Amino acid sequence: MTEYDSSMAARRNLPPLASLRAFEAAARHESFRLAAEELAVTPTAISHQIRQLEERLGLPLFTRRARGVALTDAGQRLFPTLSDGFDAFERAIREILPRRKGRTAITLSATTLFTARRILPALAHFQAAFPEYDLRLHASDEPVDLAAGVADVAVRYGRAPFAGLVATPLFADRFGPLCSPRLGVTSPEDLQGATLLHVEWRRAGKAPSWPRWAQLAQAEGVSLAARAFDQGPRFSADDHALQAAAAGDGIVLSSLALARPAMDAGLLIHPFGPVMEGEEYHLLTLPERAHDPALMAVRQWLLDHVA
Repeated sequence: MTEYDSSMAARRNLPPLASLRAFEAAARHESFRLAAEELAVTPTAISHQIRQLEERLGLPLFTRRARGVALTDAGQRLFPTLSDGFDAFERAIREILPRRKGRTAITLSATTLFTARRILPALAHFQAAFPEYDLRLHASDEPVDLAAGVADVAVRYGRAPFAGLVATPLFADRFGPLCSPRLGVTSPEDLQGATLLHVEWRRAGKAPSWPRWAQLAQAEGVSLAARAFDQGPRFSADDHALQAAAAGDGIVLSSLALARPAMDAGLLIHPFGPVMEGEEYHLLTLPERAHDPALMAVRQWLLDHVA
């Protein structure tokens, strides 16, 4: 029996909270760098905290990759419990804090990439239009339980209906080839000698992929040189794939809506079609809160400045 197996200990024998927090953030982002940005420390500090945790547990928690990290079996078992625990901490602290008079706090949950690419650029518009509300952002690639109070509203991608929730459509996504202008790619014929970047979507089905795009292109009469459309580097996070494409590492098939800021900045171009139609982004609320003035303000802002 190890020191972690006993439930009869007189006190909790846990690793340092800082190392658990570093692990939870790195596991959620699948990146030491993004975890460091969230916790306002350096990636080296995150790596050090996780190495200390692994040494104390005697188990590896991550598999290091060239781009990002992946959880080991032990890490996959530890992550959900820690994530739920930190969510509970945040919820309890939020509930005991005194509310500022005359102001209402609203927590909006969305995926990490949607938050970074669509919500943050429009945040100033919300603050200007609704100064009486405090908007708090909860970035998570895992769906949240609105009934549990983790968030008040959530933006999610998929097909309605969403069981037990009121869904307001925001916009439908579209997917197309994106790359750095430095690659000099101008037509589908340039794909023969290019590196294709792949995103491993969590949900199968209609998820965009290079093989599906090639089938669509050929059906629309686009002439494609023979090549294997299923080969190339793979990413578990679409944000990492977009960063690699912007760095000139290859061509990615990605969301045109979420890549818009990088396209506007000239970091990425959409050199040719065809475009694959995706599903819709929706704003989700609990039925009993659908007409809450604060949540209606968030809905209107999203429709006006994000959708």
